[in-house]
Amino acid sequence: PPMTHERNITRLDAFTYRKIIQDDPVMLIPVGAIEQHGPHMPLGVDMMLSTKMAELVAENINALVGPTITTGYKSQQRSGGGNHIIGSFGFDAATVIGICRTFVREFARHGLKRIAFINGHYENYQFIYEGVDLALRDLRGQSIPDVMLLSYWDFVTEEVISGLYPDGFPGWDVEHGGVMETSLMLEYFPDLVHMDRVMDLPAAALPPYDLLPVDPTLTPESGCLSSAKAASAEKGAILADSIVSGITDAIRGRFTM
Repeated sequence: PPMTHERNITRLDAFTYRKIIQDDPVMLIPVGAIEQHGPHMPLGVDMMLSTKMAELVAENINALVGPTITTGYKSQQRSGGGNHIIGSFGFDAATVIGICRTFVREFARHGLKRIAFINGHYENYQFIYEGVDLALRDLRGQSIPDVMLLSYWDFVTEEVISGLYPDGFPGWDVEHGGVMETSLMLEYFPDLVHMDRVMDLPAAALPPYDLLPVDPTLTPESGCLSSAKAASAEKGAILADSIVSGITDAIRGRFTM
């Protein structure tokens, strides 16, 4: 067993890290973004929440948490308000793909055999997928790790959704700066959330298509796509319980732990 309770390898020294990975742990890689989340939350929400969910899962399965990929693919108007909004930092797909590709190759070089990406930014998913796919191509003929890709909100159960959204669930794409993210932030990072600054606007009525260049008038002035007014730490705890137990079960099941 590890000599330390620390899960995040960025806070471990190299000698301890090398000793722990001899036990063949699963490596969880959080993927976030630096992106505006309205007037009530910080730019680092996606990075903080993906890291927190990974660390909570790691406790359950004796896994390690790798470096957080802090910058994600550019915010899309229909799922993040849009990259035109100052405060969002949009990275090109090639950059995100390159970082994910490198992490898989490096962890394979370190001897890790099981890796799971814990995504916390809606727009990232396909580019994480591409990075992993290219890394496994790079490693052909060598020891290829098994890699899982998941976005944490996919593990919120239907039961929790109906309880937390009694007036109907708007969909994860418009849950940007809304009840879920704000509730999770209230539970884990309450000092960074300012509920008195929530702009209680109707959910964005966005068309079923994208426009280039973006028409900024389609994004609510808050930059959020749904209101966070109904958010609470209590809801955050319920959400986290569903997410962490769901991811734990998925990884245990797939990686037979």
